[in-house]
Amino acid sequence: MFHSDRWAGAFISVSGGNAAAAFVCLKAMIPPLKSIHGAVSGRGAAARIEKLLRESAGAAGSDPAVEYSIRFISLLVEKNCFRYIDSVLQKIEQRMDEQMGILDVTVESAVPMDSSFAEEMRQSIMERTGAAGVKMKTRLVPELLGGYRLRIGGFCVDASLRGQLDQMKADLFAAVRTAMTAMHGGKNGEL
Repeated sequence: MFHSDRWAGAFISVSGGNAAAAFVCLKAMIPPLKSIHGAVSGRGAAARIEKLLRESAGAAGSDPAVEYSIRFISLLVEKNCFRYIDSVLQKIEQRMDEQMGILDVTVESAVPMDSSFAEEMRQSIMERTGAAGVKMKTRLVPELLGGYRLRIGGFCVDASLRGQLDQMKADLFAAVRTAMTAMHGGKNGEL
């Protein structure tokens, strides 16, 4: 089993104070490598990739952030794990955001959100949580009918019309179940 989180932790730990710059370099180096079919696999692939990256980096190769990125990619290729790079990049970004106090928020809405409402929501989340920043992704979910649903990590705030209707339905069934139980003296309260 591949552990993206461990690789992300290793990258951040090794690159230390250069982690943010190294992450930018890493993200820039990946797309060209993906486009070279077969370059990141097979015998001697790690050495070929390292050579290619060093040649491409030129004078910038002396920058520690570039060096960390080249070594990290070479190690992934050497361990035959480059195919997991997207997952590793996602975990690195999540860890760095956590360290900087940036929240990752997904807003689902039935209709496209107005930019001023999105900014208002971002500011409100920052004020209420004390977050240094908010990365907001929006997703259209027509089934919500209206309103929105916020997802912050494992926490969800459902302010959608669909959520309100579902809650009303659950409340109605609970009330009927309670009434049926009372009518039957606590017996056979099932609907």
